[in-house]
Parts: sequence; C-alpha cells; structure tokens
Amino acid sequence: MNPQDFIDSLRKLPPRLYSIASSLKQHPDEVHLTVASVRYQSHGRRRQGVCSTFLADRIGSETTIPVYVDHNKNFKLPSDPSAPIIMIGPGTGIAPFRAFVEEREAVGATGKNWLFFGDQHFMTDFLYQSEWLRYLKSGLLTRMNVAFFRDQTEKVYVQQRMLEHGRDLYGWLQEGAYLYVCGDERHMARDVHETLLDLVEREGGMNRDTAEQYVKTLQKEKRYQRDIY
Repeated sequence: MNPQDFIDSLRKLPPRLYSIASSLKQHPDEVHLTVASVRYQSHGRRRQGVCSTFLADRIGSETTIPVYVDHNKNFKLPSDPSAPIIMIGPGTGIAPFRAFVEEREAVGATGKNWLFFGDQHFMTDFLYQSEWLRYLKSGLLTRMNVAFFRDQTEKVYVQQRMLEHGRDLYGWLQEGAYLYVCGDERHMARDVHETLLDLVEREGGMNRDTAEQYVKTLQKEKRYQRDIY
C-alpha cells in the first residue's frame, strides 16, 4: 500500500463541538471557547484528548483552523428578557452561561440571573472569577453559589448547594424561572436531575410521582434545558 492509499483509508476525525462562551452582541467578530485539555493515564500509557491538546499545545496566535457554528435550538435564553434564569454549570460547563450573561447585559434584560458553579479548587479552577464578581457587584448576576470539592475534607458539589438553597430555587421556578444545566452527562447532569426532583418534592410538598411530573412539565415548556456531553 502506498502512503496516499494508507492515508485515504484512515477514518476522518469527527468534529469536536464546544459550547460558545461569548455573546455575539458583545464580541461581534469573535467566538470564545472554554477548553479543558484532556490528559490521563490508561493501562500504563499516557493518553490525551486529540482536539483539546491540539488547541492547548499546538496552535499559535496566527494559526488558522477550520471551524463552524452548530446552532443548538434546544438550549437558548427565554424570549422574554424579564424571565429569571438559573444556570448550573460545573467546570467547563460554565461556558454557555458566560455567553448568556453577556447577552442579557447587552440587551438590557431585566430578569434575575442565578449561577451555580463548581470545580476542584477555588484558587486554580474558578473560571471567569473576576467577571462573575463584577457582575455580582453591578447587580446583573443576582446570586452565585459555588462548590470547590477538593478544598475541604468532605467533598461538596453543586448538588449540595442546590439543596441548601432549595426553597429559593423552587420559589424561582414557581415565579417562571428557566433552568439550564451544562456539563458532564454521566455523573453531574444525572445527579443534578435527581437533586432537582428531591428539592421539588421537598419544597413543593409533593410525592415523587408528582415531582417527576412537575419536572417533565418544565421540560415540555422549555423551562428546563440541558447541554450535556
């Protein structure tokens, strides 16, 4: 087999999709991404993510790479700018919520904004910390609750923060808030969903079946949206 035939026989790399972390209104000629480089050991070998480490290690400021925008019609801000929103995005799941808050600022949306964020360490993993603090100070970000699970002996995750503020969170939902979740599908999104059911059941005085129907209604009304991977 000649070299070209060998290359032609290889399966093409599938595109990697990343949530956009910027508002077009705030950055009309840019698209911001929040990328965690994937590196780990498996069966005695060092492995790494193809796209994430390429972006982290191999491109410079003048590098041109092919990209495209894939619109997610099932994960977007409410059409009513006065509607409250609750955003749950641990780790790089914070990306679309930076875009959401920038967009709400750009259009002058009056709705309340509540962010839940979590990661390993406060000192090294608080993504966009200065921006969130600025938004809190200005009042654009109404509330923010964080959980850094390796900063104390007993691990604390965003699910615990949700339960701690369950009464207020349920109150926001009763007021018509939209709930968004972005991040890991296998663990975080599943646990957040179960926590949502728990707090709706507890704060709403419902049995489990009624709580599940309540959450299904949120999904049907597009008031509970997830961007998980």
